[in-house]
Amino acid sequence: MSNSVQSQLVQQLENKTATVAILGLGYVGLPLAAVMAEAGYHVIGIDPVAEKVDMIQRGESYVMDVPTEQVARYVREGRLEATTDFAALSRAQAVSICVPTPLRKTGDPDLSFIVSATEALFPYMHRGMVVVLESSTYPGTTREMVLSRLEASGLKAGEDFFLAFSPERVDPGRTDWTTYNTPKVVGGITEACCDVSVAWYRQALETVVRVSSTEVAEMAKLLENTFRMINIAMVNELAIMCDRLGVDVWEVIDAAATKPFGFMKFTPGPGLGGHCIPIDPLYLSWKLKSLKYTARFIELASEINTGMPRFAVTKVQDALNEHSKALKGSAVLVLGVAYKPDIDDLRESPALDVIGLLEQKGAHVKYHDPFIPHFDHEGLAMTAVSDLMTEVRAADCVVIITNHKAYDYDAILENAKLIVDTRNALGERGRTHPKVVRL
Repeated sequence: MSNSVQSQLVQQLENKTATVAILGLGYVGLPLAAVMAEAGYHVIGIDPVAEKVDMIQRGESYVMDVPTEQVARYVREGRLEATTDFAALSRAQAVSICVPTPLRKTGDPDLSFIVSATEALFPYMHRGMVVVLESSTYPGTTREMVLSRLEASGLKAGEDFFLAFSPERVDPGRTDWTTYNTPKVVGGITEACCDVSVAWYRQALETVVRVSSTEVAEMAKLLENTFRMINIAMVNELAIMCDRLGVDVWEVIDAAATKPFGFMKFTPGPGLGGHCIPIDPLYLSWKLKSLKYTARFIELASEINTGMPRFAVTKVQDALNEHSKALKGSAVLVLGVAYKPDIDDLRESPALDVIGLLEQKGAHVKYHDPFIPHFDHEGLAMTAVSDLMTEVRAADCVVIITNHKAYDYDAILENAKLIVDTRNALGERGRTHPKVVRL
């Protein structure tokens, strides 16, 4: 029976008669839905947020990496639809779960979205279905949480349905590496599960990398982001050390980067943002605690990175002091609140911590960001200033938090009274300039 179920499903996936359902239409889910639609599948996007669903149904995109014209074309051609009704899963043969996996305030993994998605899928499980979890999580989640619940339907993984894990590797704003051409790691609960999942993803993505288990795939994603987190923490600490030594950290890094082997360039900043790098390693750290092991590199790196917003604020305070001004009562303009350049993503952005700390110390804070006109995050609600250069001239200190390419840094340098550049956005222009302080 399993061979016939498997072969029939693979045939449907290969000839594109299978219907694909994407659970979660955020920064990961919508680009994946677009790639699947482009490959020729009929795609059903399912999300509990009615506003997102309505936009897609109108042919509009809310994710920068997916142009509105693309969504409009897929909707018009009948290749993409969106709904809040999970009953649409009954029509799907292939399901990808792309829901958030944040951390709780206590630092514990919040897997409630995965649990909710699995519960929503459960009533519509049927023979001849492949399910792939893409949400970043600790090793063992797919087997321990998703498999046990889906098999409670009476169907058996590897025979009646096929379950795998394939970590999302989306880097918002990139045009060189996208959902389509970033190699896709896939690990199945069984070999048959991996066979089917690979057969599916190969129809839509350029490169599929097969691994031996869901745990390997889950761990690979955590390794990728832990590598980045720890190296960013290292250069952040280097910035603090260079500050104490009176050495230019940016010149040090550029000099080291001339070595053609054995060195990879990372740069410091006011903190660590984005959904993956600040969070994923802590999933691994949390999991290891249950095995009575302390992930010391991860814990230390997290401690250094979470301290960087305070270090950046100290630089602002010291810079104002050098100009005979107190931080309390000073007008501070923050440039860029997105977690990285040229995107509209605020998740875990260090700018939020920097603004909060500045306000705690009595500064009058305003911000500008060409991609984020307003935000309301955990009680901190602000609207961007409309006339950038007027506010640059009026501010006692301009703080560059996110180095968006859209900014005219020459004009900002000319008009500002004082600049704290946490990203080296001014480059050589700011290296020895009397009104520029660099991280």
